[in-house]
Amino acid sequence: MLTTFQMQALLTAAVWTAGLSLIAFVLGGAVGLLIAVMRVSANRVLRGIAFTYIQIVQGTPLLVMMMLAFFGLSILGFDLTPFAAASFAMVIYSSAYFGEIWRGGILAVPKTQWEAAECLALHPVQRFWLVIIPQGLRISTPPTVGFMVQIVKNTSLASVIGVAELTYTSKLINNSTFQPFIIFSVVAVLYFCMCYPLAWWSRKLEDKLNVAHR
Repeated sequence: MLTTFQMQALLTAAVWTAGLSLIAFVLGGAVGLLIAVMRVSANRVLRGIAFTYIQIVQGTPLLVMMMLAFFGLSILGFDLTPFAAASFAMVIYSSAYFGEIWRGGILAVPKTQWEAAECLALHPVQRFWLVIIPQGLRISTPPTVGFMVQIVKNTSLASVIGVAELTYTSKLINNSTFQPFIIFSVVAVLYFCMCYPLAWWSRKLEDKLNVAHR
């Protein structure tokens, strides 16, 4: 069985996992929204930049991105801590996927809504941000929340560069106790407790959206 100290260590690691996930949600979402807007822009240059960014990020394994952030940036003079490097990689990774998800949501807004927005006495930029973007994000909510579950699970890759999140801490405890079944069962439960509410929320939002479209 695990000692109180070991359980406290795992719970502390779970907090680090949640913190890393939250950074990816917030900052990755902010950058992702910018990428989504660039992808649907009338400017071909902006569309090209966003498209290239997404293709590069989606074509690169997250583990490689974390190693580049931790080891590669140090060569350039940026001395990042493991947590900062993992956060940077997670933000880049999540922003590309958020951007593509939200681009799909924006393009899924009915044409009639675009036409109705043109009838409002608003600047074109205001029409886009006040009318189209909110509807596009609403349509994209279920897949967005579903992807957030993937983000939580992908934080386990940060253990490779020494971030003391759940997976890393569980390995340390296992190396000293040799109780892999018990330790990793507890870790699985902790991951489940973080991911299941998001998965449940995603299903509820999807059901609600389907009812609204009937």
